[in-house]
Amino acid sequence: VVALTLADPAGADLPSWTPGAHIDLIMNGGVTRQYSLCGDVTDQGRWRIGVLRAPDSRGGSRFVHDTLSAGAAVRVRGPRNHFPLVSSPRYLFIAGGIGITPLLPMIAEADATGADWRLAYGGRSRATMAFLGELGRYGDRVRVFADDETGRIDLPGLLGEPQRGTAVYCCGPEGLLTAVEAGCAGWPPGSLHLERFSARARPAAAVEEERAFEVVLQRSGLKLQVPPGRSVFDVIQRAGVSVLGSCFEGVCGTCETAVLDGDVDHRDSILTGPERASNEFMMICVSRCRSARLTLDL
Repeated sequence: VVALTLADPAGADLPSWTPGAHIDLIMNGGVTRQYSLCGDVTDQGRWRIGVLRAPDSRGGSRFVHDTLSAGAAVRVRGPRNHFPLVSSPRYLFIAGGIGITPLLPMIAEADATGADWRLAYGGRSRATMAFLGELGRYGDRVRVFADDETGRIDLPGLLGEPQRGTAVYCCGPEGLLTAVEAGCAGWPPGSLHLERFSARARPAAAVEEERAFEVVLQRSGLKLQVPPGRSVFDVIQRAGVSVLGSCFEGVCGTCETAVLDGDVDHRDSILTGPERASNEFMMICVSRCRSARLTLDL
């Protein structure tokens, strides 16, 4: 993992952010990747991100590790926050590998406000686990689970007994997130908060044959047809309407769009159950419509 500190070349303040926020790092060739801000929220002059060298990199981590150096100029977009820290008297933070990054500023805020919190941080070995030295100041509130020492995070011990008034925050690989979701199944609704690195696999029972539908752009006055196999985002962009997108997997939230009418088939990995039920927003890069017409605030 390499930590990047980003600052405005002219010394201007950067946009403010809150724990859980991420930015888009725009690299050579138009490659865009999302990275969690993991520095000090009170430092208005600098942002920090941590980037894991991925052996199967599609260009993002390879660019950061092999191309960037001190003084290099990069373009960024954001910040955005789809993983906010809710107010709670108690927190249980669970991190797997590079999933520690969005939790670092959350831990700092929880500690500063006097909340009762603890962290379970897992990884292959201590040598591969970033920011351990930084976390050392918190003492026994932090429990390290290195595979080569103690084995994996003891999720049954952490989650076996539902704890009312405790917010669980988890970020890491999909296997960990799935296990934590299962472990929190009996917890009070709204206890669990997750952030995914990649799109959640849809259950086989949820995979339906795609049907065409009409999308109405209220402000643009356009009516467009979205055929099977093409995304709402693609159809809107090809019609000449400016829309922003980044991951195109329903993970980053860049394309979040307000819904005015229609029964949305939510396929993203961001919105919570209540947020989906409200039908107020959708990620137009992956989600579709079950009704014949979808009206968007575009």
